[in-house]
Amino acid sequence: MADAQGKAGADDRAQTVRALFRRSIELKEKLIADHAEKVVAMADICLDSLCKGGKLLLCGNGGSAADAQHLAAEMLVRLRPDVNREAVPAIALTLDPTAMTACGNDYSFEHYFERMTRALGRPGDVLIAITTSGRSPNVIKAIQAARQIGMTTLGLLGSSGGPALAECDLALVVPSSETGRIQESHLAIGHALMELIEDGLIARGAIKRC
Repeated sequence: MADAQGKAGADDRAQTVRALFRRSIELKEKLIADHAEKVVAMADICLDSLCKGGKLLLCGNGGSAADAQHLAAEMLVRLRPDVNREAVPAIALTLDPTAMTACGNDYSFEHYFERMTRALGRPGDVLIAITTSGRSPNVIKAIQAARQIGMTTLGLLGSSGGPALAECDLALVVPSSETGRIQESHLAIGHALMELIEDGLIARGAIKRC
């Protein structure tokens, strides 16, 4: 009896996993149909900036902070094992815990990304802001600061896009309210974006293969 109950429980959990994967696949299929051209447009914006001596700044909270760091590292180091090339300037604004905790203590956490953007950003740079809700105050303040500086602002958003949508020069809104599914999509979009940037920089002769 216990074995039968255990098997039934395992079957139920396997169904949960299948349903989760299906939702993730269906969401990505929708993104393929509706937003592939937007990813290309974002890549072209980043390419134009990098070719003119600009850089990419990335920010987000929680899982989105990890995505920002992940994507920045792939530009700074290596994205694909068969493509060895020069480093591409990309900075994740989450990487300094000393500055982050100092800002949280002396001002507020809400101003951290804004302060980093004003310190490190320059006209012509690009900010890639990642927020699954589009409502993160610290990310929105960073977007606003970037636009004041003369940077281009790109958003990887979710749900309805929230207040961040109106602040971005160009945004891709993942049409889901499930944080996990949005984050999975953001990472897939991010990888596509970085591959397009890498290929474009090499094709334009802006970076060399090593």
